[in-house]
Amino acid sequence: MADTPEYGSPAWCALRATDPRRAAAIITAAEQWRRRTSREAWLDRLLDEDPERWYAYVTADANAYAHTIAGALARRPTQDELAARRARHKTARAVVAAPGWPPVAIPGRPGWRRHRGPRGEQLDLSDNPYQEAAR
Repeated sequence: MADTPEYGSPAWCALRATDPRRAAAIITAAEQWRRRTSREAWLDRLLDEDPERWYAYVTADANAYAHTIAGALARRPTQDELAARRARHKTARAVVAAPGWPPVAIPGRPGWRRHRGPRGEQLDLSDNPYQEAAR
């Protein structure tokens, strides 16, 4: 029956004892259990009789999946390649204030900003006017 609830589910528990769907769910669950235990027994016998064939059978799905992703894995960089990329040091760019942009904070000098002067020169000015006067 297509609308048979799963054995033990709340919908199955709500069925009357005389409902044929209740019996169908019990029979379906029993058949699933029989198939599962039969398969487990077969695998146990196979392990005892032919371990290599058992291993091939148990790992077949994993092997098939590995074949589908092997190409993508081969194109990925290794840990050593990633470490080498991180190890390359790039030269630091100078902090330059650009026209039309707000002043740029100067790394290593808290409270100081690089401004663009009226003639295009780079000016380092403090956010604290008292600090600038003491200079």
